[in-house]
Amino acid sequence: RQRAMCETVFSTIKRTLGDAVRARTWYGEFRELVLMCAVHNIKQSLKQ
Repeated sequence: RQRAMCETVFSTIKRTLGDAVRARTWYGEFRELVLMCAVHNIKQSLKQ
């Protein structure tokens, strides 16, 4: 059940924000993923 919820969130993030990481360095990739998650969380909080 938890995995299904997690996969749903990943799928939503990929559909809305894109499925590719464009940064080249490890730090850049990490920062991009953190920002994607932050944007997803903000969008979810505004929906409710």
